[in-house]
Amino acid sequence: MLIGTVSVRTLRGPTSVAARAPCGSHPPSDQPLETQTIDPTKFQGHGRTRNYFEGWYFKIVVPDQGLAYAFIPGVSYGADGGGHAFLQVLNGTAATSAYHEYPTEAFVAARDRLHLRLGPHEFATDRLRVDLPRLGVDLRFDGLHPWRKRWYAPGIMGPFGFVPRMQCYHGLVSYHHRLRGTVTVDGVAHDAAGGVGYTEKDWGSGFPRAWVWCQSNHLSGTDQPASLMASVAHIPWLGTSFTGFLATFLLEGKTYLFTTWARAQVRCKFGEQGEVDMTFTKGKYRLQITGTPAPGGDLASPVTGAAMTGKINESLRAELSVRFWTAGRLSYDGTAAWAGLEVSDQAPRLLAD
Repeated sequence: MLIGTVSVRTLRGPTSVAARAPCGSHPPSDQPLETQTIDPTKFQGHGRTRNYFEGWYFKIVVPDQGLAYAFIPGVSYGADGGGHAFLQVLNGTAATSAYHEYPTEAFVAARDRLHLRLGPHEFATDRLRVDLPRLGVDLRFDGLHPWRKRWYAPGIMGPFGFVPRMQCYHGLVSYHHRLRGTVTVDGVAHDAAGGVGYTEKDWGSGFPRAWVWCQSNHLSGTDQPASLMASVAHIPWLGTSFTGFLATFLLEGKTYLFTTWARAQVRCKFGEQGEVDMTFTKGKYRLQITGTPAPGGDLASPVTGAAMTGKINESLRAELSVRFWTAGRLSYDGTAAWAGLEVSDQAPRLLAD
């Protein structure tokens, strides 16, 4: 299907899939590398036109209206230098997805902050505006919970964020924020009051060979802003590989962090029906997350040297079982609803203990 100069591929399926997406590049930057590294949320790809992707993941959920979407703007370049910008849209309640392709010239990124324009769409730390034929979004984000920067960890990857030529980098923009504005579906405007959002990003040459990722802002039994994100991946490293991971748990005003660089540990188990169990430990804290993928939508994912040719399964209606211990005492035992969950095909083989 073609809309103007924008190619649109719509992917559907009863047990489909959706990926948090990819990223791109633009004209040469007059900023030294380190000034970009200390702010991972903004566009990192100035001057990159081969084997590169960069993309942001804007998730919004309005339970009262039955709405759950992920919007993934980005840009991708293949090994031959050919590139395009894109917007992937995952409709979590309908379990459908769409890939809207644009020329790279339509992708315009600010140099000093996270602010993107992609054709008629706009994306920023505190702003989301999407203008599609059957879907319009005009939102502001309030009460942002950004990553708390340290000198050695300007982003959630910690010191690994300074290491050059890693396959994939990850950034956290906001754990949790409130939505203000409207989401218009098929001409019907829905008030987003009471809705919650989450924003992150990835960039590099491609996604790992294997990974598990989950995220939710809807934890049972909590009346304060809450957020759960966890990712475990197979990381190539100097001719070999290791299992890298990130997990953040915002509960009752405190954020608990489990990462490779913070010397935490992780164990992964996989069931025959696609279920996954991840247990993170660090000092006196232990976090266990168990979930099973639900129906979702097929979205493209970046493959090193092959641009946006991969696929990954994600749902926005998964439910996670979450348990958290402090010094051996069970301090949280609940569920995380409206959860995004991805389990790549190779994850059971490469990540299981």
